[in-house]
Amino acid sequence: MCRGSDTNPCSVPRLLLLLLLLPLLLAAVAQEIYAPHSIRVEGDVTLGGLFPVHARGLPGTPCGDIRKENGIHRLEAMMYALDQINGDEELLPNVTLGARVLDTCSRDTYALEQSLTFVQALIQKDTSDVRCTNGEPPVFVKPEKVVGVVGASASSVSIMVANILRLFQVAPGMNFHLHIHRLHHRGHCPNTFLGTEVIVKLIIIIIIIIISALRPSEIPQISYASTAPELSDDRRYDFFSRVVPPDSFQAQAMVDVVKAMGWNYVSTVASEGSYGEKGVDAFMQLSREAGGICIAQSVKVPHDNSPAVFDKIIRLLLDNQQARAVILFTSDEDIRGILNATKRADQVGHFLWIGSDSWGAKNSPIQQLEDAAVGAITILPKRATISGFDAYFTSRTLENNRRNVWFAEYWEENFNCKLMSSSKKDDSSRKCTGQERIGIDSKYEQEGKVQFVIDAVYAMAHALHNMQKDLCPENSGICPEMEQAGGKKLLKYVRSVSFNGSAGTAVTFNRNGDAPGRYDLFQYQLNNVTGPGYHVIGQWTETLQINMEDLQWPSGEREIPSSVCSLPCRSGERKKVVKGIPCCWHCESCDGYQYQLNEFTCKLCSYNMRPDANRTGCQPIPITNLEWSSPWAVIPVFLAMLGIIATIFVMATFIRYNDTPIVRASGRELSYVLLTGIFLCYIITFLMIAKPDVGVCSFRRIFLGLGMCISYAALLTKTNRIYRIFEEGKKSVTPPKLISPTSQLAIASSLISLQLLGVFIWFGVDPPNTIIDYDEQKTVDPIQARGVLKCDITDLQIICSLGYSILLMVTCTVYAIKTRGVPENFNEAKPIGFTMYTTCIVWLAFIPIFFGTAQSAEKTLIRRGQPARNITVFHRGEAVTARLHLFIHTFIHPRTIISIRQILGAAALDTVQYTLFIKH
Repeated sequence: MCRGSDTNPCSVPRLLLLLLLLPLLLAAVAQEIYAPHSIRVEGDVTLGGLFPVHARGLPGTPCGDIRKENGIHRLEAMMYALDQINGDEELLPNVTLGARVLDTCSRDTYALEQSLTFVQALIQKDTSDVRCTNGEPPVFVKPEKVVGVVGASASSVSIMVANILRLFQVAPGMNFHLHIHRLHHRGHCPNTFLGTEVIVKLIIIIIIIIISALRPSEIPQISYASTAPELSDDRRYDFFSRVVPPDSFQAQAMVDVVKAMGWNYVSTVASEGSYGEKGVDAFMQLSREAGGICIAQSVKVPHDNSPAVFDKIIRLLLDNQQARAVILFTSDEDIRGILNATKRADQVGHFLWIGSDSWGAKNSPIQQLEDAAVGAITILPKRATISGFDAYFTSRTLENNRRNVWFAEYWEENFNCKLMSSSKKDDSSRKCTGQERIGIDSKYEQEGKVQFVIDAVYAMAHALHNMQKDLCPENSGICPEMEQAGGKKLLKYVRSVSFNGSAGTAVTFNRNGDAPGRYDLFQYQLNNVTGPGYHVIGQWTETLQINMEDLQWPSGEREIPSSVCSLPCRSGERKKVVKGIPCCWHCESCDGYQYQLNEFTCKLCSYNMRPDANRTGCQPIPITNLEWSSPWAVIPVFLAMLGIIATIFVMATFIRYNDTPIVRASGRELSYVLLTGIFLCYIITFLMIAKPDVGVCSFRRIFLGLGMCISYAALLTKTNRIYRIFEEGKKSVTPPKLISPTSQLAIASSLISLQLLGVFIWFGVDPPNTIIDYDEQKTVDPIQARGVLKCDITDLQIICSLGYSILLMVTCTVYAIKTRGVPENFNEAKPIGFTMYTTCIVWLAFIPIFFGTAQSAEKTLIRRGQPARNITVFHRGEAVTARLHLFIHTFIHPRTIISIRQILGAAALDTVQYTLFIKH
């Protein structure tokens, strides 16, 4: 707001507004000062009053029918408050409050024209040389100086009035001097007309108005019903205050109600004008800030409406069937139009109405439409019924209430009778007797804003009282200082008042002139213990307090109806929001190893986790290892035990006959080495099945290739000895070196030590450890997923560990081929050769299977044959190695018994003796 000096260029907008208002002001000056359609109460200080005594008229007519509750009740509330204040010896002692009350006819433009009456006192006329045509001076009624205005009701009217009041100043030295020499006012100077001098004088008025625009106006205004949020703008409406909370508070309460009901898809309907449009704007803004509420339709009801307009509105609302909740910022007439259209569309009970304070707890908007209003939740600033006003109003008659110029019209409407020939009632109406009584011969219920009208008048009175105490400490009435004080000083006192209002609640204003937000929540119910009507279901004072158990809905149901675009997604489903409508979505399941991170996102569980049953989180994948009770462990253990028993039996036989010639001749030292290797090959089966830990993994590394290395080292030493003996025998009769039993043990031990050396190097480079393999058994169905606890041994490390044994095997095979032509008596070479041939074939088949198909094929086989809890049996290297051991043992073990007889030192034994030994 511009607050500069007289030359401040910021005053230009005020000049433009003045030019727009100029025709209305000229009309007001040219008319009679005392408007016949107004109430004038004499007093030391005059307050203005603006009330919607009549409804909006038809096109071409400013005013329509009289409004009994919103008009007359509120107007009489101001009269009642003035009587109470003037009769109070402590409040404004020796000061009488007067009033100038005008009818706004529920139309902002008409109210603007009427409100010019409040500023006529600022135009001081010099009538010393003004004469009527008969030579007599004209009779002028001195206009009262209005120091403050109570009103208006509609926000659009208050905005318009606030703008005009800002253009004039109640301050010393700013009275307008108008010298009109031959000015005529009809009814005072008969048979005359307005002379040409008036035109010149009107030009002077324009100049004076433009000069006055450079000074800010100072006429405080307190509204009792205007709740538009834009009136909280202290820069534009700095002299406006109100005893009702703004719609921003009401809109917040409505947002809280919607969220408390669990609704997220609503429509809005607003009456054209500041109240409806700004109220809906505030609701939409707050709903966006709160989040979780979407607007399906936002409809505006025009001023010039008809049943067809309301039918179209209902059709628009029905375009979104899911949006059953409807926010209403509408006038009484528009509420009736909407409810009637609902009945015509046969949609009674479909919509869930949430009405603003314009609906409140009034019966007039729903009269004869109660079935369409059932379940409606309405909001009304917290109020109380003023019993003193009820006694005052019901005692009003045509005789004792002549100061109200509209009371006769109210009397006719209220009692449906006719007082005079000029009455609007038709000739068939009965005549009024004047003996009718309000509340006895007619229905009476105090209008909801009566309390606030009284509080607004008292707020002005308390401000004037405080200003009188400060400016007139020595006078009991109005002193010159108070008369010369401007409206700006009065506004300061208005904003600082604090007193208990007519309902016992505190009346205060914040820095923007707004009252604190205190609302009661009502619901219209048919089936209630107290009968049909509005029932309090909660309140809102910055936070919502609502009694859910007291709610009733159409058809008497207790469960809260839904007004949502999409139903909530189930656990484990994410929302895929429809573009542009955040409250509408499609539900998509989180599949695979995903879980629901939030309502919009699915996230993949970490590698060692899987989603829980409802997919709202992750849980560890179960760890499994081969159990001793598993058939996949029982069979290898059984075969290994057979092999161990056979090996022990053979070894025990050798020990028993250790010193016999046949045992000594067979090379008992290497036979023991060979039997030890075979024994270790069987033992490794138990290490493969045992639960992996550091100790088990260490022994697996050692014994994985040691058993075969010992076996192949013994066979290689034997075949090498046979080969060297026969090769040396071709050259000389001297026996070759290193063929004694001690030498043979040394050679075999050397070959075995290389295997152990490699294992120890492996320990140093990569210490043994356990790992959990989650990839091997990560099934498509997360429920079947398992982690495999195994030793940290890679496939390459297994092959390297067995590689040395393979080298010994190949070398032994070469010597077996070379010794295949030895004499028949040395027949041990042939079984050894046969064993080596078959072993090579096994290894040649094992290598590609190990690297190519062992993993997938074995997994498939195991999954088909094993219950889900024991799916994992072997790591592929362990399983294949176990199979390899059993296969090799099958071929080696029979041959082992045969190869016990060594060629060297057994030449004297023939085949019969050898066979007998085996049988024995």
